[in-house]
Amino acid sequence: MNTQATTSQYLTFSLGEEVFGMDIRTVREIIQVGPVTTVPLMPDFVRGVINLRGAVVPVIDLHARFGRPAAGLSKKSCIVIFDAMRQGERVELGLLVDAVSEVVDIPAADIEPAPDFGSAVRRDFIQGMGRLGQRFVIVLEPDRAFDLDDMAVLCERNQLAEAA
Repeated sequence: MNTQATTSQYLTFSLGEEVFGMDIRTVREIIQVGPVTTVPLMPDFVRGVINLRGAVVPVIDLHARFGRPAAGLSKKSCIVIFDAMRQGERVELGLLVDAVSEVVDIPAADIEPAPDFGSAVRRDFIQGMGRLGQRFVIVLEPDRAFDLDDMAVLCERNQLAEAA
């Protein structure tokens, strides 16, 4: 039996006490939190932009994106650089997380559907709940959680509200 086809690797990271995962194939790198330039009139979840080898990369505060208070920074805080898609093109985004944990293998059979209740994260942001022994990893659906068009609409609304 070919387990490659039925098992995927996920980068796990924490936000407070919760453990999240995202498909490792979308992750480019993990960097330390450095200078972040704030951009006026952005929604709360856009922490700002960073210069990553000459490229401007927006940084999304994952706490704020999930409707929580903005993340505080600690020694373990880091930015996960990953590939998002917008209109068929690859765009780099950074996710500010409390700490990166590890890369884990989760068989497809061990990923349960997202619950209808009990998570502080919008259900459409969750691909499923990955079972790792006695604990669960909330597997994110990055195309929904970090939909660039959806986030652009929120930015425009924020700009209109600021102008009013």
